[in-house]
Amino acid sequence: MNAQPRVAIVTGGARGLGAATALRLSRDGLAVAVIDLEQSAAKSTVEAITRAGGQALAIGTNVADAAQVDAAVVQIAGELGAPTVLVNNAGITRDNLIFKMPETDWDAVMDVHLKGSFLMTRAVQQHMVQAQFGRIINLSSTSALGNRGQVNYSAAKAGLQGFTKTLAVELGKFGITANSVAPGFIATDMNRAVADRLNIPWDEYVTTWAEAIPVRRAGTPEDIANTISFLASEGAGFISGQVIYVAGGPVN
Repeated sequence: MNAQPRVAIVTGGARGLGAATALRLSRDGLAVAVIDLEQSAAKSTVEAITRAGGQALAIGTNVADAAQVDAAVVQIAGELGAPTVLVNNAGITRDNLIFKMPETDWDAVMDVHLKGSFLMTRAVQQHMVQAQFGRIINLSSTSALGNRGQVNYSAAKAGLQGFTKTLAVELGKFGITANSVAPGFIATDMNRAVADRLNIPWDEYVTTWAEAIPVRRAGTPEDIANTISFLASEGAGFISGQVIYVAGGPVN
């Protein structure tokens, strides 16, 4: 009899890094709950997983709403099994210089990145503790080191690094690891939107970034998914509280 597969939750799984991560974890043999703000948005990722022979579930959840998060985790545990891998990937940007930034844009970014990661982790950790196994991977960014026009996003991503390190200290004795993955420039729809806002052709925008990256290319969602795949594995059990920059070279 085959053992029941481990269950992973990937937030912000409708597209980009989240979709690539969900697909990769499914190929690794995990059942995957794909969470996005709207269930309909997550269905394309779930359909791709099921077409490839995997098991997945689409859930519509606002990760900044405690009641919705708790209900989603209950549903996932009931339909897929107890989740023991959590990828906190959901995120938004509301870029602006600080003197132009409205309070609502600060709050929105903090709610999704920080509060959302807190609520998801709080809801899922009980299943990890019971299983005496858990993998928490939080998506940070090189922007945590400071980036013009992103005072809210940079603060949130830096906050996630401290959040991760504290989780590692608190939960390690239960067989749970917590790590952050901090991508550099990745060719995603989110960055394409930035290029559009700056009125720069996408190919030119990518080339400019690639020239400043030691490996001389932009990152792909699969580059991030591959790193998350390792951190979610049983073989990564002695790596915890770390921030891993996946940026094609050293970062300052």
